[in-house]
Amino acid sequence: MNKDQADGNWKQFKGKVKEQWGKLTDDDLAVIEGKREQLVGKIQERYGYQKEAAEKEVKSWEDHNKYRW
Repeated sequence: MNKDQADGNWKQFKGKVKEQWGKLTDDDLAVIEGKREQLVGKIQERYGYQKEAAEKEVKSWEDHNKYRW
């Protein structure tokens, strides 16, 4: 997958990310911009999760939404 495809996928799935993790702000989503590690970090920050818990949630979300980074 090239960068343009990943960017397009991110725009498509950004709303689903916001639905799943409502504490994430629009500024957080701008920082994340389709980067998985950034998403995990912001979930840790906003929800107070350990990295493993945030990783598990993101993995579950990816599987459910068939999202690929």
